[in-house]
Amino acid sequence: MRISRRLLLLASLFAATAFARQPDPPGQVRTGEKPVNEAYLFAHMTHADYGRLYYSVSTDGLHWYRLNQGKRITDDYRGHPDIARGPDGTYYIAGNQSDESPTINIWSSRDLIEWRRYSDYKPDLKATPGYSQALQRIGAPKLFFDEASKQFVMTWHTPHLEGTPEDSERYWASQRTLYVTSPDLRKFSGPPHRLFDWDMGTIDVFIRKAEGKYWTVIKDETYPTLDWVTGKTIRIAHSDSLLGPYKELSAPISPNFREAPMLIQSPNGKVWYLYYEQYPGVSYGLSVASSLSGPWYQVSGYTFFSDWDKYSLPSKVRHGAMITISRQQYDALVKRFGIEKESK
Repeated sequence: MRISRRLLLLASLFAATAFARQPDPPGQVRTGEKPVNEAYLFAHMTHADYGRLYYSVSTDGLHWYRLNQGKRITDDYRGHPDIARGPDGTYYIAGNQSDESPTINIWSSRDLIEWRRYSDYKPDLKATPGYSQALQRIGAPKLFFDEASKQFVMTWHTPHLEGTPEDSERYWASQRTLYVTSPDLRKFSGPPHRLFDWDMGTIDVFIRKAEGKYWTVIKDETYPTLDWVTGKTIRIAHSDSLLGPYKELSAPISPNFREAPMLIQSPNGKVWYLYYEQYPGVSYGLSVASSLSGPWYQVSGYTFFSDWDKYSLPSKVRHGAMITISRQQYDALVKRFGIEKESK
């Protein structure tokens, strides 16, 4: 009888756990409430077609669906997609043919559907003050338009050491974030400058303005060890000025071996969603906070249990950029490209 009661109790506990509904992430709108942020675009590459442009969309910032039957949006674009909106509503996307290419290419679009080559920029990397040892590498150029100064900032990462068979990681640890400014993405300030004076590797850096400050979201590119436990994580810093100095570099927001962060506001505009990729193309993580200064916590996903998975992305999508769009823009993208009914 004791065994039967014990088994019955265990079975009841298992059933309760199996059918328990876990709480959803904060930031969603209630029924009948109008969202502050109506929809989102994820411009990304794929595992099989790295460096090309693909789209997925979402209306809640959590569940993402492919557009265009998983085909390229354009054959012209090459790079790590990053999109910024200019003062007149025109969108711009930065890229380059490869890290070894000396030129950054920029495309423009009025509707996020048709992209046209807009301009090219060839930075004189070795003219960067205090960084004459820069190698000819340009990684993941990213764009930010600053309303206050009416100028664009374009950032990218450039290393100063080659890897060796004994230490391939020294190449990545030597990455430093550089930038130039521009009023129109045709004329650029020069030469490039370093964004940070920290003696640490940084890649995948982008700038945002919120909560009365400027923020840089950063991948700490030093390899993790007991002496550098923050390596290969996503971190954040802030400044009162667009070009820094950036300070109070945060503790890791993500686990180790995460990259390519992307930041959006929730539908109700009160919560931040920070996505990052577990590389190489394994999965995505999601951390949330009510303020960019934190605290941050991770949302459950990629467990393949529906009650636990609180966000979903199409399979084999690789990194890029997430931006907020209107419902009208969302509908136009879906009408033009078609949408998958379920994430796969």
